[in-house]
Amino acid sequence: MEPKTINRIVIIGPESTGKSTLTEQLAAHYQTAACAEYAREYLYAHGTAYTFDDLLTIAQGQIALEEATVTKVIANATLCNLPVFIDTNMYVMKVWCEYVFGKCHQYILDQIVARPYDLYLLCNIDLPWVKDELREYPDEGPRNELYHIYKDLLVNQTTPWVHISGNYQQRLHTAICAVNQHLNMP
Repeated sequence: MEPKTINRIVIIGPESTGKSTLTEQLAAHYQTAACAEYAREYLYAHGTAYTFDDLLTIAQGQIALEEATVTKVIANATLCNLPVFIDTNMYVMKVWCEYVFGKCHQYILDQIVARPYDLYLLCNIDLPWVKDELREYPDEGPRNELYHIYKDLLVNQTTPWVHISGNYQQRLHTAICAVNQHLNMP
């Protein structure tokens, strides 16, 4: 029996760009699994006064959560040909480390090289910023700067990516079209 191949589709972008919502919507649409952003769980439990070392712990937690999600999909015969939608990956951790601390953990850089993904969905900052206790950048300047950092990362790597913008309904439609095209679905 051949090992199952799982399409890993990552939703990335600055904070408050609809990543978590889109991840859940796509998982529901395709009736498959979503991997949440581990950082939210970690920061709720430990507070928002994080350190550089906390970001390493968060990165390791994100990898563990992603692997647990993929394992769940592989174990479920009805999900085996469906993608896994991942809210955040090591590119987000790299940007976070470098933007806040000016440096990045080698573990994160190593994981970027070692972990293949099949498609990236880059969320634009054209949604209104929504305040919550974990968000740090309400001003358009840093949001725009972060968006362009993500875009530059994607332009300079080989995995296909699609720009996601508009209201929530438009974002979902664009994302579904991109995923269908990636999976060769009608």
